Amino acid sequence: MRTLVLWDIDHTLITVGPLSREIYEGVFLTVTGRPARKLAHMAGRTDRAIIGETLHMHGIETSESLITRFADELAAGFSSRSRDISDHGRVLPGARAALTALAARPDVIQSVLTGNTRSIAISKLTALCLDEYVDFDVGAYGFDHHERPPLVRLARQRAADKYGEHFDEHRTVLVGDTPHDVHAGHHGGARVVAVATGASDEASLRQAGAELVLSDLTDTHAVVRSVLDTTPR
Repeated sequence: MRTLVLWDIDHTLITVGPLSREIYEGVFLTVTGRPARKLAHMAGRTDRAIIGETLHMHGIETSESLITRFADELAAGFSSRSRDISDHGRVLPGARAALTALAARPDVIQSVLTGNTRSIAISKLTALCLDEYVDFDVGAYGFDHHERPPLVRLARQRAADKYGEHFDEHRTVLVGDTPHDVHAGHHGGARVVAVATGASDEASLRQAGAELVLSDLTDTHAVVRSVLDTTPR
């Protein structure tokens, strides 16, 4: 029996600084023909939700075709800025070592559960040379659903379909940095290892109900031990 590890990307594995907001603002101008006055809150949310809310905040009527066009332009924007991601983004302390240690284990499958669209997730992790550690086929992404909890169930099903194994809530682990990640894990069927590497501190993540909370990923042994702790909660 293998464990499916689903990594959040932004502020858990990497950061790209203000680049995401910059690209979002550029795409908003391209799609709507006017500058963005403000953007929807991004942390822990899906691109589908962020796009829809940002358009709504500007009084723009949304449609599936408009949201899809925005997402496509956003993906193209990140793809074209891969050098900037590489130059100005960074892998968070301990993330590469944790991915490497888990990738070496035959009892672990690693993928992502992220608010980013699949294309953006691949662009970011490829630019920072982390793409080799995860199986993008079994991940779940920010255009798969408006909310995060269904993404966990979707990733579990994709992994089951590909690997022919059942990944229940004890064999699925979500690693993330926000209360949204904790909520997604609990409602989608996964244990949660929360890391206080984003805007939420350890107390907030514990209050949200995370089974385990780490200050960061720098203690590789602690990360691996936390991920492989299959004790029912």
